[in-house]
Amino acid sequence: MDVIIAVFPLLAGWILDRFFGDPERLPHPIVWFGKSIHYFEHRFNRGSSRKAKGALVAIGLIGAVYLLAWGVLRVLAGLPLVEMLVETVAIFFCLAGTTLVREVMAVFAEADKSLEAGRKQVARIVGRDTGSLTDREVRTAALETLAENLSDGVIAPLFWYMLLGVPGMLAYKMVNTLDSMVGYRNARYREFGCWAAHIDDVANYIPARLTALLMVMVAGRPGLLGFVARYGSKHASPNSGYPEAALAGVLDCRFGGPHDYFGERVEKPYIGHTERGFSSVDVVTSVKINRRSETVMVLLVLVVRIFVR
Repeated sequence: MDVIIAVFPLLAGWILDRFFGDPERLPHPIVWFGKSIHYFEHRFNRGSSRKAKGALVAIGLIGAVYLLAWGVLRVLAGLPLVEMLVETVAIFFCLAGTTLVREVMAVFAEADKSLEAGRKQVARIVGRDTGSLTDREVRTAALETLAENLSDGVIAPLFWYMLLGVPGMLAYKMVNTLDSMVGYRNARYREFGCWAAHIDDVANYIPARLTALLMVMVAGRPGLLGFVARYGSKHASPNSGYPEAALAGVLDCRFGGPHDYFGERVEKPYIGHTERGFSSVDVVTSVKINRRSETVMVLLVLVVRIFVR
């Protein structure tokens, strides 16, 4: 029974994500996270001491999510079947592998129809301004997001589940949601979102590098580790560059360059050295790398959970 309790929620939650992705018609905890962040940002991101207020909001929300999840599971500890069901649903909601793959493949499909359709589709998954992107930039943005969000949406949640269980996994998702909503260096969020961005950097430090390692290993290209080390550290983010560098190495392409965010030009360093266009072959290869990395990570976590149990 102990082994079943250790492996069933993760295995079932992962399988549900592989088949269904994010359930659009069901209440999603990330939507609730976003609403709570918006509520506090709207009320506290004004006046003086914005950095301190942003720190209190970020730490408070992350701590509240962890304690609430921990408390619920403690209450359900005497009901193992119910506890497993709740954990399964939570893990299902926290993993975003299938939805990410579908969105990125949709970008390539729409870009094949027209540039405007590609721009519209990629705007669903990136934060940069998309109105003036070229066809190559549309496809590049999709592939960069595929690599970066393999870490943020799959490997990192699994990593924190491995360490802290479902409460840690949910707390990480709050960290990631905070960063995606307020962790920008523009006039509005530079102070208020400072702590949210730094916490996200810390939470993703190991997962981002682990993601890059998994990607080059499942691709059968361990020799790319030097490439990843060289280019990964050049990214403006301390973490995002590593999975992006891994995919750029596998595809022998170049990511990065200048982007516009909220009308402001941001110069990002280039990752890789081969500037070329992209086709459906590239997205198929990238999806295979993502799926294999995800599978290896799930197996790793299952082994750890069984050993610890």
